[in-house]
Amino acid sequence: MNQPQPSSLALAERLGVTAALVHIAQRTQISPNVVELVLSGASALGGEPGNDIMVLISEVGEAPARRRYSVRSCDPLTDTLRLWISTGHDGPGSRWAQNASLGSTVDVVGPRGKITLDPLADWYLFVGDTTGLASFYRMAESIEVPGQAIFIVELDDMADALTTSFNPGLGVTGIFVERQGREHHDPSGLLRGLSAFDFPPHQGQAYVFAEFNVMKAVEMTLRDRGLPPEHIATKAFYRTGRANAANGEPERD
Repeated sequence: MNQPQPSSLALAERLGVTAALVHIAQRTQISPNVVELVLSGASALGGEPGNDIMVLISEVGEAPARRRYSVRSCDPLTDTLRLWISTGHDGPGSRWAQNASLGSTVDVVGPRGKITLDPLADWYLFVGDTTGLASFYRMAESIEVPGQAIFIVELDDMADALTTSFNPGLGVTGIFVERQGREHHDPSGLLRGLSAFDFPPHQGQAYVFAEFNVMKAVEMTLRDRGLPPEHIATKAFYRTGRANAANGEPERD
């Protein structure tokens, strides 16, 4: 294969983005449930903080499927981008992230996504689970100081509490909530974490990237607490009990 699949080229043309073949340069298990993949020849697909890429995954005996992954970081100097992929479940994306061989070719469309960092906010709230960490951290790393970034993240394993470095002068608060056996569509853990957080003064912007039902519950709670709908950005990465659709996103209903 020396060029992307015709379906990828057509999709990229329709979306006004790029289809490309890239390669897996590195794979590292960075926590019990997160694999980091470094893709080479991919920096042009990185887009802005908050964007993702769409990966075409082919499994033996199965129809090809696309899965979307937030870009953790992008390095034009080395022409690479990094992905953090949650592997705490059994699915085509998880299996691909754990088993794809180094040097193998990956059919990618990107950058994708309409949610990026609001430069006018005074503080930023990031709520979700392990699947949101890559996007949360990349967005927060681009916040201008002075500013505040608050993370409320639910984890299956507290060893997945990955951290990073931020600009000096940025106020950072992290609340990690252990799932303790709750179902992934149960919002109670994140809602308890949210109840421990008082909104700072001035204008805030919330980003809720999580399981579909949890996303809806957190969004409603934020509205009930007075955060305007236009200051709440939501994205469902998956939906319990339903496989993601062929476009890589969970079905809404």
